[in-house]
Amino acid sequence: VQLQASGGGLVQAGGSLRVSCAASARTSSNYYMGWFRQAPGKEREFVASTTWSGAYIYYGDSVKGRFIISRDNAKNTVYLQMNSLKPEDTAVYYCASKAIGRREYDRWGQGTQVTVSS
Repeated sequence: VQLQASGGGLVQAGGSLRVSCAASARTSSNYYMGWFRQAPGKEREFVASTTWSGAYIYYGDSVKGRFIISRDNAKNTVYLQMNSLKPEDTAVYYCASKAIGRREYDRWGQGTQVTVSS
């Protein structure tokens, strides 16, 4: 399964943006789809994750209440709706997948750049 992230861009602080992650094929419902981000000079940070069933959804502390992860099972696509964006949200955003119970994400898409101007 390949993952393709898209939808990044430049947005002003306070604005919104939605990024997408399309999977080349549907994985089992027992998989997590996650979003991570990495800013220059910083470690990769967990942003959000969901199972394909939507039964388990998690958010990183820095995005809780502002970002929403969702999925369209028919399109094998996971979305990250980013609201009330801040300059510190600027990063390359990556999508990834892993089987439930697995510690590490083992499939990664290419990143999509999100830049928030002040």
